[in-house]
Amino acid sequence: MTHHWALAALLCLCATTTAAVTCRDIDFDKTPYTICEATAAEDIRLFLYNKNGMPLGHFGNVNAQLAATDETLVFGMNAGMYHDNRAPVGLYLDNGTWEMRLVTSAGPGNFGLVPNGVFCIRDTRSDVIETLRFTRETMPCTYATQSGPMLVIDGRLHPRFLPKSTSRYIRNGVGTSTDGQRLVFAISRGPVNFHSFGRLFRDYLKLPNALYFDGNISRLYAPDIGRSDPGVRMGPIVGIVAPQS
Repeated sequence: MTHHWALAALLCLCATTTAAVTCRDIDFDKTPYTICEATAAEDIRLFLYNKNGMPLGHFGNVNAQLAATDETLVFGMNAGMYHDNRAPVGLYLDNGTWEMRLVTSAGPGNFGLVPNGVFCIRDTRSDVIETLRFTRETMPCTYATQSGPMLVIDGRLHPRFLPKSTSRYIRNGVGTSTDGQRLVFAISRGPVNFHSFGRLFRDYLKLPNALYFDGNISRLYAPDIGRSDPGVRMGPIVGIVAPQS
């Protein structure tokens, strides 16, 4: 009996330590979602341009670039709004290099629906941070992408979200825990308004801060559950990377 218990514990430990990201389908507030959970210990990166300065645009191009270093993409998602040329609308930091400045003013569209925020990836933690707080605390991010609006700000929904809003789209975003160790990426599998999407992170996932990435063009790459969403070329992409097996 002891032998079987020890073997089971060993197998469980192996499964826990090798799983970079866990994705599953859930239902919340009459809307279906796919959520993918990871920890800050994973190799989380942002992708935008190839070595020739051209937008990568698709998950397949990211994988082709990673193959040169014997790595592979185990999770991917569009990660922020972009212009027609795929350049990011707001702050974009790529492995320490600033590609675009931080935008602190209100403006048109969802990005300018302040407060918006920054998804900041560091060696030891990852955080969703409201933009003005980000300017005050000067977070030393390795990778960062700015988007908006914030969905949840220190446990509160964005003040301009309306429960009965008729603006409903497929939407995606990310939330992080207070200690920066738990990350949850979510994409709706049906149209949803901002209020319901924010409640997913606050009430179901119990995350104090969450950021909207985009809507309508939202896409997910999660090979473990058979997802590789096709569509138009993307701008910033967030990915979790692992060595090729």
